[in-house]
Amino acid sequence: MGTGRLTVDLGAIAANWRALDAMSAGETAACVKADAYGLGAERVVPRLMKEGCRTFFVAVAEEGARLRSIAGPDARICVFGGHMEGDTDLLRNAALIPMLNSPAQAARHLSALPDAPFGVQLDTGMNRLGMEAADWADLRAELLPRDPVLVMSHLACADEPNHGMNGQQLHAFRDMVQGVHAPLSLAATGGILLGRDYHFDLSRPGIGLYGGAPFTAAEPVVRLALPIIQERAVAEGETVGYGNIWKAKRPSKIATVSAGYADGLIRAIGRSTVLYHDAQACPLVGRVSMDLITVDVTDLEATGAALDILCADQGVDDLAIAAGTIGYEILTSLGPRYARDYVGA
Repeated sequence: MGTGRLTVDLGAIAANWRALDAMSAGETAACVKADAYGLGAERVVPRLMKEGCRTFFVAVAEEGARLRSIAGPDARICVFGGHMEGDTDLLRNAALIPMLNSPAQAARHLSALPDAPFGVQLDTGMNRLGMEAADWADLRAELLPRDPVLVMSHLACADEPNHGMNGQQLHAFRDMVQGVHAPLSLAATGGILLGRDYHFDLSRPGIGLYGGAPFTAAEPVVRLALPIIQERAVAEGETVGYGNIWKAKRPSKIATVSAGYADGLIRAIGRSTVLYHDAQACPLVGRVSMDLITVDVTDLEATGAALDILCADQGVDDLAIAAGTIGYEILTSLGPRYARDYVGA
């Protein structure tokens, strides 16, 4: 096989949801936007529903409509992006719940779907999505009697437990929801870990389900094995790859594996990344190209058929650190060419 093999452990995702659910004070939902962070919503969502999860969050209505066909009629599907122009039919037909982010969205929803459910997203300082305090003050008397499904906000620095922004946003959220009897939500994965003051009625973990920081106790979810296409001997002083950026300091054996930035392995991982044969690390050498990566396997007695770039010894956050990015980008960038195996269903 000429493509990498991505193994997704659905049992680990379920275990991570259970662990976060056990920490949470109220209902535990699941964030499954971007096709369940690139791992396949059509397999991830049924496994989470098997565990008892019934509320899911997506980014846009198009994702929600697709998710409805996967989750069936019993799931509650909330759309972070709210009610955008052109969303009305999708929201109605797929029974989606938009999180209204602005007065314009509120007006659109109440005009187009006056009897349909909705939630409200408040901006407590992140300045990304949600109603500002003044807008909310103007609209709450109109929206609250219509029984919003949820009133929520989002933390900007929850992955840094000692960051002062966390307490600032918690205080702002409490001020904005005084007198609100609808269910409340502030915490995603990082917020759950901050403690029960942040949990309110519903938490909505995302990255922690998929094995990423800041949930360091998460079970690893993905393994990515890359097949070796070719091996070659490289003499001392010879170079490998585009730009001649790597030069052999000894007689070396180089393995060329099938994957590259077209498969989501961004060029920046070439700074300090290793691949693994069992537990033995083999450094990536030269530049990551579109479809190929070159690896120094000189110290292996035998290479086998593939090398692992995501495994028990190197998770998504390790790879992200090597690239100067975050685990979210690594996961959501994993490309469609990989053969996918799902275990733990």
